[in-house]
Amino acid sequence: MNDFRRWDGFQDGPFIRRVLIVTAFVLLALILWKLSNVLILAFGAVLVAVILHAAADALEQYGRVPSRWALTTATILVVLLFVTVIVLFGAQMRTQLSFVAERLPFALNNMLKELGLGALVEQWPEMLGLTPGGDFVARIAGIGGAVLSGLADFLLVAIGGIYIAAAPRTYWMGLVKLFPAAQHDRIESSLTAAGRALRLWVIGQLIAMTIVGVLTATALWLIGVPSFIALGLIAGLMDFIPFVGPILGAVPAILLAFTVDGYTVLWTIGALVLIQQLEGNVIFPMIEKRAVAVPPALALFAIVAGGVLFGTPGFIFGFPLAVVAFVLVKKLYVRETLGEATPVPGEPASEAGRLPSK
Repeated sequence: MNDFRRWDGFQDGPFIRRVLIVTAFVLLALILWKLSNVLILAFGAVLVAVILHAAADALEQYGRVPSRWALTTATILVVLLFVTVIVLFGAQMRTQLSFVAERLPFALNNMLKELGLGALVEQWPEMLGLTPGGDFVARIAGIGGAVLSGLADFLLVAIGGIYIAAAPRTYWMGLVKLFPAAQHDRIESSLTAAGRALRLWVIGQLIAMTIVGVLTATALWLIGVPSFIALGLIAGLMDFIPFVGPILGAVPAILLAFTVDGYTVLWTIGALVLIQQLEGNVIFPMIEKRAVAVPPALALFAIVAGGVLFGTPGFIFGFPLAVVAFVLVKKLYVRETLGEATPVPGEPASEAGRLPSK
């Protein structure tokens, strides 16, 4: 009888082991889901580390800065640049951003009246909670809390990026060692390609953001739209989000143009369309020769999916996440698993036709 029980327990062992493994994976998935906001911010810190290392490599190559000091110098220069911009233009940008925030409701009213939507204009104060019985104070408090939360996330991403940039190999190898030893070379080469592709995309995007911001501010200044510096800053920052960002960045400029006159609106719309056409047909094709060309539909749905899964941070980082996923899928699945010869962004062109060794 005892022998039978021992045999019966031995037979149940593999089943119990499978149940425990499945349970562990389910718990891990739930934990990752709960930590999704932290994970997306960690990815933002990786982007900061990529920017710092790109700046360090440029200093080492062109500035003849010793390699051991390049990263420290790059970090200090980036911080000094940020502080310098705030000191020189901070007061003016703060004044202009405040003006934009104050004038947007009035500008929206003007636009709606011009379009013949007077009934909606009358309901506008009630929609914003500006009526005597509205919860305007609660809305303002909610906006203030969101701003403070955004600043805290920004500081977390910046500080985390500096830590990752200081010792990237530690985190890199820690991730590789999560996989079986037989797969270490394969995973490490894939992560290397993804890192290079992400770096190329970040550099290209920063160049495009700078050009768009400067062109937008200059055009609005020539047209006579108020707060052109703040509007150029908004347009440049929003350009970080492909496809959707340029539209969001153009809205404040168009609304403020309605506070001037109809001709200003038309000139503003024309200038913004021209700048976006210049970016799409001249700037981006030049950048994509050295960067990553993700199919537009895939990129668009990646941005939307990031917003659905992770909220605002996912909406912001959805495209760079798609860049990483695009590289990993092409290398690990299309080439390594299916055995198809395919170019992988972040790899030399000579690797495009290479098939996995058997």
